[in-house]
Amino acid sequence: MIPTQKIYSCKICGAKYPKWLGQCIKCGSWNSIEEEFVKKNPKKDLIKSDGVVKKITEIESLENKRIRFNDNEFNRVLGSGLVRGSVVLISGEPGIGKSTILLQNSINSPENVLYVSGEESAEQLKLRAERISENPKNCYVLTETNLEIILKNINKIKPSIVVLDSIQTVQTDLFDNSPGSTTQIKECASILIKLAKSTGIPVLIVGHITKDGNIAGPKMLEHMVDTVLHFEGDKQHQFRILRSKKNRFGSTNEIGIYQMNEKGLQIVANPSELFVSKKENSESGSAIAVTLDGDRSIMIEVQALVSSAVYGTPQRISNGFNSKRLNMLLAILEKKAGFKIGVKDVFINITGGIKIEDTAIDLAVVAAILSSNINIAINNDTCFCAEVDLSGELRSVSNIDKRISEAERLGYKKIIISNNSKIGYITDSIQTHRLKNLSQVAKEVFREKD
Repeated sequence: MIPTQKIYSCKICGAKYPKWLGQCIKCGSWNSIEEEFVKKNPKKDLIKSDGVVKKITEIESLENKRIRFNDNEFNRVLGSGLVRGSVVLISGEPGIGKSTILLQNSINSPENVLYVSGEESAEQLKLRAERISENPKNCYVLTETNLEIILKNINKIKPSIVVLDSIQTVQTDLFDNSPGSTTQIKECASILIKLAKSTGIPVLIVGHITKDGNIAGPKMLEHMVDTVLHFEGDKQHQFRILRSKKNRFGSTNEIGIYQMNEKGLQIVANPSELFVSKKENSESGSAIAVTLDGDRSIMIEVQALVSSAVYGTPQRISNGFNSKRLNMLLAILEKKAGFKIGVKDVFINITGGIKIEDTAIDLAVVAAILSSNINIAINNDTCFCAEVDLSGELRSVSNIDKRISEAERLGYKKIIISNNSKIGYITDSIQTHRLKNLSQVAKEVFREKD
């Protein structure tokens, strides 16, 4: 029997200790130290490398050898394709569509793909593949959790791409720890990364997340891989966003937008038309914002409901918008603009079930709140694009020309922006109203409705 030793490691950062501690000294996290058993004998190297030294001028570039899927949105987020020898980590909430998008791209890929599943049987994968694709192509399926067996099949089949679903289910015989432990996740990922770099086979890994929204396992897992993609969206809605959080071979400002249906994930080519509802008659409490998510300009409808507080403490509830920033905007309206909203309930909703972090949506949120408060609708041809600072003044936002162009393309006639915005885009189809503060915005938007 191979002797083992007991160690204690942090599941967040992977730091090891000879005894249990309540707090990790390295990363400062509490209750993250777990007991593990590690084999004392030196582990064998499962992946051999030649260790050849080359001049950088002698190395062949891989830029023109990216693997491109039939999914253009997936290619966009990856940076125009999958780099050979790269390792991609895809995370997201359960049921959001991680396995679906990988299986969908695997069975429709022009390259040979080995899809390794530790969570589903081969029959279950076949059933799902038939549902999302009418003509599955060159895709091999392996239902296995042992890393050594997975590596043997990779060497046997020699696929162009390897998909692993998920890293938390895989274990290696080099350690006695259970699957999903810090040691198993870190070591299995390390072996797969070495495989990708030595053979040039890209590996796509599914990583589950914790209740806090972080990828389960050691935090260093995100540092080890080349690309980290995050799948987000409300499962009650049909829209999904694939966002790049880290990419060594492309921009982190790219997003892919999908629509979930019975046939799997479908590309949303023009998201602005879906996120903005077309209404014949305008209603109070609704405002259109021009936001920039990644490098893509999107029109978003902001809905607000302001009512008298039923209970003693007014409620502040937001869906898709930062609740702390909502409280800040309400305080600005109260203190700097003179609107008495502090004693009222305020509810904010971003249509489509997506989350917006762009501060350019501030003005649209304020306009929707004012519209609901005075029960006066905003014209359907008006949109907003500006950040609101603590003094109640409007601040300029980035890529204003791209935002104005998107509003013009969708037929809007007026856009309200900051007076400090530097505009290079000249057009007669849309009017740009450059305003200084919230008081001017209220007079400009609602003067025709008085």
